[in-house]
Amino acid sequence: MAMASLGSGSKGNGTLIRTREALVLVDCGFTLKDTEARLARLGVHPSQLDAVLVTHEHGDHLSGVGPLARRHGIPVHLTVGTWLAGRAKKLGILPTRHLITPQLEFAIKDLEILPVTVPHDAREPVQFVFSRRGETTARRLGVLTDLGHVSEHVLQCFSDCDALVLEFNHDPQMLAKGPYPPSLKRRVGGRFGHLANAQACAALPYLGLARLQRLVASHLSEHNNHPSLAREALAPWLEGDDSRLIIAAQDSGFGWQAIA
Repeated sequence: MAMASLGSGSKGNGTLIRTREALVLVDCGFTLKDTEARLARLGVHPSQLDAVLVTHEHGDHLSGVGPLARRHGIPVHLTVGTWLAGRAKKLGILPTRHLITPQLEFAIKDLEILPVTVPHDAREPVQFVFSRRGETTARRLGVLTDLGHVSEHVLQCFSDCDALVLEFNHDPQMLAKGPYPPSLKRRVGGRFGHLANAQACAALPYLGLARLQRLVASHLSEHNNHPSLAREALAPWLEGDDSRLIIAAQDSGFGWQAIA
């Protein structure tokens, strides 16, 4: 398997997952033109995509899904709750719609996909664990962003991944002093908002570091966090070796990363 990012943050998100047979995009929060340009930068034409998987209905994850799917005839997989909430956010008519059930695994070609319920302020949000069908030594790739706390259920589902895209959304001090209105600060820092750097780090021992080939610090807030703060928070857990660490950027995401 391999993964890459179109971009990550409050202005738009998109993560590519590739196997020998399958190529899927998790979320699309960019305009159609921008999405096509970002895909091209990673050597992908939209017609190559087997599916778009949607985690939830917030605009930075959903706004580009409908236009991309309609222009290129791409199937979209999402929960019933995300579909119902997304229609009001102009998801629109989809060429092919597959409704998925949290905790019920499904497959796209040789890619096994587990949608996992997460605590976030959306209608029926999920994040995903990926593995390859029929692999003797199964590799696990987790995409885990947009959650206000790491529940026991999340820990169980995302443990022992070989690669993990994990939310490092904000630094609490920056959030408190930042430009957001009080209501938004409470939402972001609440139990159904987004993970702070320290929260993400605290989860790592329970998620497991032994097998982790790649750790992506993702969904950093441009107003309430900085890559240096995420890196500093992670330093004790990486024991001075940050060769496994990637900081996902809003403008450029990150390039293809193989999971051996």
